[in-house]
Amino acid sequence: MAMRMGARSIPIEYYILRIARPAAQGSGTDTVVGYLAEQPIFAAVVDSAGARYRFVGVAARLSDGRYDVQSLSPGEWILEPGLVYSSER
Repeated sequence: MAMRMGARSIPIEYYILRIARPAAQGSGTDTVVGYLAEQPIFAAVVDSAGARYRFVGVAARLSDGRYDVQSLSPGEWILEPGLVYSSER
């Protein structure tokens, strides 16, 4: 399987947030703020280690359709299908 490369020839997988789920039910952060590609956009998610991330926008793309990883700020990650979440650490 070939790796998808980002703008800096770094595998896109390095910028992808995996194994994320909505933040705790009833905390107010499990709120759905919209939908993208028929998937809910949660105000906040947590990863498998318990780190929290908040939704900040939709990932920019280059003209060839790849994610523009250079547009990410430090602490920002992409969650498929192209959402950007920022670490709360």
